[in-house]
Amino acid sequence: MSTEAMGSGMSPQAPALEVRNLDVYYGRAHALQDVSLTLHSGVLGVVGRNGMGKTTLCNAITGLVPARGSVKLAGREILGLSPNVITELGIGYVPQGRRVWPSLSVDEHLRLAAKSARQGAWTVERVYSLFPRLADRRGHGGAELSGGEQQMLAIGRALLFNPRVLVMDEPTEGLAPVIVEQVTATLKQLAHTTSEVAGIAVLLIEQNIGVAVDAADRIAVMVNGRIARQMSASELAADTELQQRLLGVHAASEEPKAEAPAISDEDEPSRVFTVKRAHGDALPASTPTQTVRSFTRWNSMQPDAPLHDRAVRASLQDTKGTEPAVETATDSSSNARSARVFEFPVASNAQRAAYIVGTFDTKGRELFFLKQCIDKLGLRTVTVDLSTSGATSTANVHPREVARHHPDGEKAVFTGDRGSSVSNMALAFERFLLGRRDLGGIVSAGGSGGTALATQAMRALPIGMPKLMVSSVASSDVRPYVGPSDICMMYSVTDVSGINRISEKVLANAAHALAGMLAYTRTPSSDSKPAIGLTMFGVTTPCVQAVTKQLQNEFDCLVFHATGTGGQSMEKLVDSGVLAGVLDISTTEVCDEIVGGVLSAGPERFDAFARRPIPYVGSCGALDMANFWAFDTVPPKFKGRNLVKHNANVTLMRTTADECKAIGEFIAAKLNRMEGPVRFIIPEGGVSSLDAPGKTFWDPAADKALFTAIESNFRRGPRRTLIRSPLHLNDPAFADLLVKHFHEVCAEGAALPRSAVH
Repeated sequence: MSTEAMGSGMSPQAPALEVRNLDVYYGRAHALQDVSLTLHSGVLGVVGRNGMGKTTLCNAITGLVPARGSVKLAGREILGLSPNVITELGIGYVPQGRRVWPSLSVDEHLRLAAKSARQGAWTVERVYSLFPRLADRRGHGGAELSGGEQQMLAIGRALLFNPRVLVMDEPTEGLAPVIVEQVTATLKQLAHTTSEVAGIAVLLIEQNIGVAVDAADRIAVMVNGRIARQMSASELAADTELQQRLLGVHAASEEPKAEAPAISDEDEPSRVFTVKRAHGDALPASTPTQTVRSFTRWNSMQPDAPLHDRAVRASLQDTKGTEPAVETATDSSSNARSARVFEFPVASNAQRAAYIVGTFDTKGRELFFLKQCIDKLGLRTVTVDLSTSGATSTANVHPREVARHHPDGEKAVFTGDRGSSVSNMALAFERFLLGRRDLGGIVSAGGSGGTALATQAMRALPIGMPKLMVSSVASSDVRPYVGPSDICMMYSVTDVSGINRISEKVLANAAHALAGMLAYTRTPSSDSKPAIGLTMFGVTTPCVQAVTKQLQNEFDCLVFHATGTGGQSMEKLVDSGVLAGVLDISTTEVCDEIVGGVLSAGPERFDAFARRPIPYVGSCGALDMANFWAFDTVPPKFKGRNLVKHNANVTLMRTTADECKAIGEFIAAKLNRMEGPVRFIIPEGGVSSLDAPGKTFWDPAADKALFTAIESNFRRGPRRTLIRSPLHLNDPAFADLLVKHFHEVCAEGAALPRSAVH
């Protein structure tokens, strides 16, 4: 330590760290409010949800943000000193997100820190002894390390400064359970005094209560920028009710039932807790108080509210039966004080997170704004960088970590060619995202490139998983981005380029929308019945409605509009195991695939039924027509055909005998690949409301070509049957026939698995 660092004021008898009456402001927002705590030795844990001021506390202690009050290290005042001097005096900092340099190797990280540090017991060799895995990876770059290895490196780097006090901000965030255990064990080891090196006092910032009570001797609970309670770790660990009251976590019986979206059946359902937040209205007398635990200050402020620096205060009580925490604000126009409390339930399962993804090299400011908004609602967040430029990343997940999920590794992503880099990063991100077990929902923001990058992976996620894309292309044709998924597209209005009066509102709305989807995720009320899919087109509506009416008491009937994405969506649910059976009555999307219409479901239509042999009944609904948009958009080669203006935006074209033959052959080939149980029923009386005697598309010759092609190419089997009926598709008796055969294939398929959208 330098002569300046050894100056008077430090005392071995004084507490290792003493914080008194600490206040931090961000503009008018009072982030830390009169915080006081004392760390003599061992581990002091500070727990609380996101947005409560824990990271601000770390930054104030280490000199990274200006603060008022007092911070003493071994009796010496350090508040107001520069961060490098504070480090030299003996404060080591392990920041949230690890903050390792992607281009520096492990050994370069440690040698650089050791070169700058004061002399002491901690050396590079000692760090390697503490973390043997780092020794094995000493030549690897920071971006090549796993999250756990990066955390080891961040801890080791801080230790090389031989600190008296180690400040650790969320050291277990995003780590696998086995790595969390290793980090916890390391904390205990560091804080224990040995003959070789004096133990280091550790200030541990944690959201994971299990880690905090295991590693710490004492716990301080932070709520809305204040220390609400201090106690022994054993006291908090043993008192579940106290955890619920101070940290806002309720037993399932105390709150409305809600589940976070699930990735697999092995995951446990999430509980919810309630955040009470204040606004400038009177508190209704009927407002329930028994579930109130905490609130988030920043989100209670109206952007233009004339609040004074200390106008926002939390009224916190530590006794049972406390009144709700309420904010008060002075209205400059009326000088009246009033407050209202409302509920915002959020998932309390720490394993679920809101993922904020995108190209942080060009959209970092906007993406971090999304993160900030979600953090302040109390949800856990994970930032994922999809940049391909090679620029330094500040996200939780580095682009190279994502790129490693490409089948050909990083080299396939960072090619130097933007086109191939972006497309390969999209594939890598899809594979990365499907392997994340803590994913609760996802939001992104970007232009056309960023939208294509993020939405490819979003489309691969299960239906019902919250997914939101803020995009400058959301006001145009979004089918290439959304596809058969339930992605919510939000138009950015201005380009996604900076924070301004418009983008701030749009991005804030997006963040709150995702939070709402996460908070209020619920199991559908109809999940007690097996779900089945039915395909419908406007000209087959009477048939499908009659079938649905007969089956709705037995099944949860999901009707899909056969517009291309409708068929794709249904088959996506088949692949996801959501549908227990299908009545594919309207197969009209095949016409557009064969003829060249605008509502094709692609050449993969029907393939899901070959992959998953669920009970299947199909028919020829609307195979008499191909679809185009407004009449003026019909290709010139079709102008002389039999065309019908369905409405101002849709034009129907009658399929010819040759086209019907090709359509029939396509369908038969797909049916032959199905393992069954399968029934395909041909309505010889007509396939749509326009295909009947005297109607516009009545063409017996074309229908005959269709039916003959299906029958002549169809291969019958023990579980695959073709049936011809003289009825018209919209005849009520034909609906009865469809229902009869659907019950038969269900019986053949034995008991239907009960599924629900998670």
